[in-house]
Amino acid sequence: MRPPYVPLRYKCGNFSVSANRGHRRTRTMHIFLRISLGLIKMKNLTLFLTTALFILVSTIMMYALEPANFETLTNTFYFVMTTFTTVGYGDYSPVTLPGKLFAVFMFLIGIGLLGVVIGKIVDSFTLFRRMREEGRISYMNNRHIIIIGWGKKSESAIKEILDSDEEVEVVVIDTLAKAPMDLTDNRLHYIQGDPSSEEPFIKANMTQANAVIIFSDDNIQEASLKDAKTLLVSITVGRLAPHVHTTVEVMAEKNLANFSHVQVDEFILSQETISRLAVRSALYKGVSKVYSQLISRQHGEDLYQLSKHPSWVTYNDAFQDLLKQGATLIADRDFLDINRRLSEPIPEEAQLYIICNKETYERLRVS
Repeated sequence: MRPPYVPLRYKCGNFSVSANRGHRRTRTMHIFLRISLGLIKMKNLTLFLTTALFILVSTIMMYALEPANFETLTNTFYFVMTTFTTVGYGDYSPVTLPGKLFAVFMFLIGIGLLGVVIGKIVDSFTLFRRMREEGRISYMNNRHIIIIGWGKKSESAIKEILDSDEEVEVVVIDTLAKAPMDLTDNRLHYIQGDPSSEEPFIKANMTQANAVIIFSDDNIQEASLKDAKTLLVSITVGRLAPHVHTTVEVMAEKNLANFSHVQVDEFILSQETISRLAVRSALYKGVSKVYSQLISRQHGEDLYQLSKHPSWVTYNDAFQDLLKQGATLIADRDFLDINRRLSEPIPEEAQLYIICNKETYERLRVS
């Protein structure tokens, strides 16, 4: 006859004890796991305040337990921080039983708290870098230059801007998922978004910008469609920041009439400019080198802008004075006939353009 069923916990006493111990360890691990998860999910401000409060309480308690050993609150705080960070130089340590027991309590709680805080800080830096690369961080400075649209022309423009002015910063707006340029240079910033909408311009702080450059979309093949998109972007820029100097690249000269009611300060005729430069270089050998020097800081003499000096009354005064200092006056705003207007007075709003090297310009600017 089969014996009656006997529960395993009564039949195998040793196994029952081992099982109970295993369950207790499992419950303990679950408790620590829940505490750890609770710390990780805790809001950053709450976590930081809790950690700071625990450090303060630990410092006061340890000093109260062993005032003769630690001597000052500063020494006690030093001991608490070296304990939490697991550095443990050993120059300060508890000597009484209550002090040692409280130190063990600090080990169990403080190291975990501070570890989570440090992890949160590291994660914040990582998140900030990723968001910056994805163009989701708003630009807060001012007097910057905004470039709309990424391509070879934008890349060359950024290099020229950074080489021309060591203080100016550049913000690029495009729809790319990640920044197309290296953002290790703190003067470069990227904003992701559709340039025909307001959001990316608000993030780029356009109302505080010094200038905006709108390049045509290289992904569009048809010149008229390129100019149509450029027109739409120009309307948005003019509506949001009409006071900001705007330069627009237009592919076809016939499309300029479409921009007549848009707030645009200067146009760059891309195709016509290249064609006319090619014709000039064919008619006048070597003239392309002159153009290169005038439009680029990387070659020869450069073109700079100056304001009127108080000692200059007429254009001749400015011309002769600049000539003595190694610079040549060639224009006031878009007036290139300076040589025929030398006897005329210089208006206060004059924007004088000169040709010289960088050293001469720096000297003239501070004089």
